[in-house]
Amino acid sequence: MECCGVLGGSCHALGVQLHRMSTLDLFEDMPPAEEAGQSTIAPGAMLLHGFSLACDAELLQAIEEVLKQAPLRHMVTPGGFTMSVAMSNCGGLGWVSDSSGYRYSERDPLSGQAWPTMPVCCLELAQRAAAQSGYQEFQPTACLINEYVPGAKLSLHQDKDELNFSAPIVSMSLGLPATFLFGTTQRKDRPKRHRLNHGDVVVWGGPSRLAYHGVAPLADGVHPILGHRRLNLTFRCVG
Repeated sequence: MECCGVLGGSCHALGVQLHRMSTLDLFEDMPPAEEAGQSTIAPGAMLLHGFSLACDAELLQAIEEVLKQAPLRHMVTPGGFTMSVAMSNCGGLGWVSDSSGYRYSERDPLSGQAWPTMPVCCLELAQRAAAQSGYQEFQPTACLINEYVPGAKLSLHQDKDELNFSAPIVSMSLGLPATFLFGTTQRKDRPKRHRLNHGDVVVWGGPSRLAYHGVAPLADGVHPILGHRRLNLTFRCVG
């Protein structure tokens, strides 16, 4: 049982049940997620539970249009490794990686064209999430779109290619639940594990702006809308 496309139809209830069983062990050592509201996960870092649920259909439709113009692709690290997460971008700048290094570019290296415009619904939701977390007047110039499939992960890293650390990072989760790893500004410190569900948004800045973070290997499962996938939108101010 698999839902195809960003806006695929609903899956059979049995598939959802199997997904819950397959992810039980992965999340059993974490406290249960709140149904609504917000949690402080570190100084200056907030987890907004279900913040984007009310407009998830609009978000997914907007993302689908972006990906028609700038398809997902697996970028290569400067060290020559292919990333397990597929990526694309929208906004004035897009994050890219190749043998030359990590950087932001005004153009999609695959097409040579400017990245698609950041959808208004995505921008406004990111701004509302930032304001809810205490960061007013958030004006992101880049939105990185990540697609995770079972087994895909993101190693611990700092977001430091932006050069502007005064603005927060806003990260939206859609699709399968994920284990978000969030540490401190010291790589040696063990990160805490947080379950991110469909519709959750994480905002971090201030003393946590350069915190190490990542995503554990995605567990298999079936989401009613996105099937065997998770999409993540990360908004940043660059420059």
